[in-house]
Amino acid sequence: MVFGVIHLAVSLGLILAVDKFLKQAFVAAAIKFPSALFGMFCIFSVLIILDSTVPAAATAFVSFFVPAFMFIQRWLPLFYVPSLVVLPLAVKDIPAASGAKIGLILVGGWLATFCVAGYAAIAVRKAVKTELVEAEPMGKPAPFSLKSLGTSARTCLPFLLAASVLGYMVGSGLPPNVKKVFHPIICCALSADLTAFAFGYFSRSGLEPVLGYYLTKASSNPGAGDILMGFLESVILSFSFSMFKQRKLVKRHAAEIFTSVIISTLFSLYSTAFVGRLVQLEPSLTVSILPRCITVALALSIVSLFDGANSSLTAAVVVLTGLVGANFVQATLDKLSFRDPIARGIATASSAHRLGTAALSAKEPEALPFCAIAYALNAVRQSLLAIVG
Repeated sequence: MVFGVIHLAVSLGLILAVDKFLKQAFVAAAIKFPSALFGMFCIFSVLIILDSTVPAAATAFVSFFVPAFMFIQRWLPLFYVPSLVVLPLAVKDIPAASGAKIGLILVGGWLATFCVAGYAAIAVRKAVKTELVEAEPMGKPAPFSLKSLGTSARTCLPFLLAASVLGYMVGSGLPPNVKKVFHPIICCALSADLTAFAFGYFSRSGLEPVLGYYLTKASSNPGAGDILMGFLESVILSFSFSMFKQRKLVKRHAAEIFTSVIISTLFSLYSTAFVGRLVQLEPSLTVSILPRCITVALALSIVSLFDGANSSLTAAVVVLTGLVGANFVQATLDKLSFRDPIARGIATASSAHRLGTAALSAKEPEALPFCAIAYALNAVRQSLLAIVG
């Protein structure tokens, strides 16, 4: 037990340390390329080199970081929550008409990207006619078992952090039928918002200042949300282990995977921009929702390249897209008759990133490897397109 805790602390600590070092180095060198993405490529390259020269070393390397990988998998949805908690602040200055347009693009864009990715995978699969082989087993984390008031980030932090964590654990323990319409993230966000409301009421500071303390975006004075989102880029680094573990699967089904991911990525970015212009959505808001189909950390890195983008809106739209996918992905797959696990996995991850992936893989573990591969590749591809473009 003690050894396991130490192993987790060391492995997770190393990932976080690498993330922090790369982030500082990129800032010092004025490099705009996402540092975590560079780190992911480096780790993956090291693993491939070790696997071709000293396979035992590659296996040991991956095994050492398994506890950290399982920790990230278990708590990953929680790292998205701050974006929903501060949603009232993100949308307060957005006109209702613009909000309705964003909602239309979010839901319609999810379904369109979902269909494009799925049908592209099916078309290429029929063309290349490769036989589906068994994937490497993917580990899954075990399920959860169930002082004075002030007006500063320091005093708000323990209350709001505890409310977020407990809300997520309670939400994760709800019956499956309830979670279909009430995702653990929603429970978590409501728990944090209700706590912020109570804190603001009893301290007579109001809700908005407390939400501001929840996510300060200042490393010198972090709030509860900043602590949770501090783990997001470690998620990107962990992609390297998922991709390495499924390297044989990627090689065998490279045509289906890469073609459908490229097509869906291009479609997602350019269709969002086109529809935003078509419905006359403000350019700054259109830019803010461009990376709606990838993980929050990389979405924030992408919009940081554009002037005037609303990063809080970006994060919220990404999470809401994931929630739409998590709630409707399986029913939509069945309705469209996507039977192939490759198509099901790629369509899900390309349109609803990690949250959709978690919802599908909970019931269809055979689709998880393709979800993980598409999830990582889609994020990488969109980041490169935004940087080059």
